[in-house]
Amino acid sequence: MDDRRDELEDVIAGLRAHDAVADAFIAKSFTDRLVIVDIDGPDEVPPDVVDHLADHDLRGADGVYSDREAQSFAGSVGDTTRHHFLDMQTRGAHQSYVVEVE
Repeated sequence: MDDRRDELEDVIAGLRAHDAVADAFIAKSFTDRLVIVDIDGPDEVPPDVVDHLADHDLRGADGVYSDREAQSFAGSVGDTTRHHFLDMQTRGAHQSYVVEVE
């Protein structure tokens, strides 16, 4: 495991201890690493969680991709609200896979 992934695993462990966080985990988009945070109920991400993520160079993915301020909302999953945070330290560093059809 690389050092950055180890750091993100530590961040996630801390998030899981927060009362408002139902779950948190690392995911990968085509070219980026994301931290996914599920918040109990229909609530927004608490400001202290957003600040903690920002301290580790994680920003609301929709806010980065669309230049909107700190947007992280990705939808509802059961009784939780899902938010995506983009790892700015490794942004664009992952390879996407292309399948060629003949």
